[in-house]
Amino acid sequence: MKEKILQDHGVKILQGNEACALGALAADCLFFAGYPITPASEISEYLSKAMYLHGGSFMQMEDELASICAIIGARWGGARSMTATSGPGFSLMQEGIGYAVVSETPIVIIDVQRGGPSTGQPTAASQHDILQSRFGSHGDYELIALCPSTVQEAFDFTVRAFNLADQYRVPVIVLTDEIVGHMREKVVVPEKVELFEEHCVDCHRRYYQPDVDQIPPRIQFYQGHHVLVDGQLHDERGIRAGHIPTVSAAAVNHYCNKIRSNCSDICSTSNYFLDGAEVVVVAYGSVSRSALSAVRQARDQGINAGLLKINTVWPSPEEDIVAACLPARKVIVPEMNVGQYAREIERLVGRDKVLRLPSLGGELHHPSVIFRKISEV
Repeated sequence: MKEKILQDHGVKILQGNEACALGALAADCLFFAGYPITPASEISEYLSKAMYLHGGSFMQMEDELASICAIIGARWGGARSMTATSGPGFSLMQEGIGYAVVSETPIVIIDVQRGGPSTGQPTAASQHDILQSRFGSHGDYELIALCPSTVQEAFDFTVRAFNLADQYRVPVIVLTDEIVGHMREKVVVPEKVELFEEHCVDCHRRYYQPDVDQIPPRIQFYQGHHVLVDGQLHDERGIRAGHIPTVSAAAVNHYCNKIRSNCSDICSTSNYFLDGAEVVVVAYGSVSRSALSAVRQARDQGINAGLLKINTVWPSPEEDIVAACLPARKVIVPEMNVGQYAREIERLVGRDKVLRLPSLGGELHHPSVIFRKISEV
């Protein structure tokens, strides 16, 4: 890791989308390509000016598929790259996400979630893209998705997204939502941030040969390398090998194992009142704000309730979920969807223990709704 001194540091009042944009600049993002879409457009608006002031490039593309393809190309050209979108645009990006997985291209995608399906609710919040962020592109693979619940986390998690992307050569998604994206809060921009220091290798033949941490060497275009960057499964030299079962199987296992074997470094959760908790609430994103308020109210009334806040939704922090939920009598999972992440909790601790608490139509759970469910249990 290396330290970067930030000139524009200090306490600020920022919108969540602005915090994501500022976090990208703090992380040395030098290329942004995107297409305007509610409720993520403020990220493009902010960077359309700020990117040039930081020596980078901004491109408004014709659509979201072109946007993700552009940032893939820019990353191979040596620039940390990002795009931003919402549900319908995120759907269009799935082919590019699969390409980035196979070519092991480190990119960052900000998905400011809104109500769906289809055009859905352009100006309302949701958590409808949780499963799509993990399984949206076809095939077997693993990637990383972070879920901020505050404007401060929108900044912090965006910086971390770039570090994780570079470290594991994988697409990283920041799953924010309309509520976090459009609220304004105090943000402390630090004087310095730690950034992953990329050391590119000299020319050699096996460009995709993983090291002990399952990560292949880091290379860039225009450095004398002769490598094929392609969407087909390939061998360690980059040569297409879709017709060779053993090589193709090894490639797919590699895309999965390099993330699974490093879960302890990637995964992040926050614990609140979990010691002795008989009822555990598991929440992420904006819903965790209401959940924490409800848990505090329950504690004030003598109910042994706790909150496990999920910061890294993918890969799922399995050990933390099991440790927090197995000792409890019941687990409540409030989500702004029909229960997408609840399936993951049920898989780990059993369906009989988990109670889903969905909220649809763009409405955030009021703390009283979660508190009432805790009281019922």
